[in-house]
Amino acid sequence: MRCAITSGTARTSRDVGALATLAQEWASIGIDLVQLREPLLPAGLLYEAAREMLAAIAAQGAATKLLINSRADVAVAAGAHGVHLTSRPGELTAQQVRELYVAAGLAGPNVGVSCHTLEEVTRAKEQGSDFVLFGPVFEKRVRGQLVHEGVGLDLLREVCIAADALPVLALGGITSGNAPQCFAAGASGIAGIRLFGG
Repeated sequence: MRCAITSGTARTSRDVGALATLAQEWASIGIDLVQLREPLLPAGLLYEAAREMLAAIAAQGAATKLLINSRADVAVAAGAHGVHLTSRPGELTAQQVRELYVAAGLAGPNVGVSCHTLEEVTRAKEQGSDFVLFGPVFEKRVRGQLVHEGVGLDLLREVCIAADALPVLALGGITSGNAPQCFAAGASGIAGIRLFGG
């Protein structure tokens, strides 16, 4: 499973078209999940971006799923395939997101959760998440600057064992060169912002 994540730098309506183009490119190469992660976009533009990205994916005839980061309200309004949540206490749970989709008459959503510890993965599993993004495995960089050392492959392996049937996608410093190590550690997939040419 491959999950491509948008960069989080979009701010204006001019960026919406670029996001749709990205979605089209990712769908064309068979990316499984696209996470629309744009915290700087106002709700209206986030909705517009989601709609245009969904149209771009549909135009490719791809099975790619679009998930909106944190904003279940925008995901429901746009008819996105699901929501990606944080593991912070007090956030929406996968079950609550599913209830929102049912209430809106939408098909069941795909719900992922970002996790950084074994405890968070266990909680995401208990709350019925469809998958987790776990990391940073190797490192986390923001605008090219290292901000977090990776947790390492040993912890990834431990998390994958504990997750059991819950898919774990490795995140953080993943490259085509080190991705096989993540799969060998038990990861079901890989995720990244720059990994797939975004």
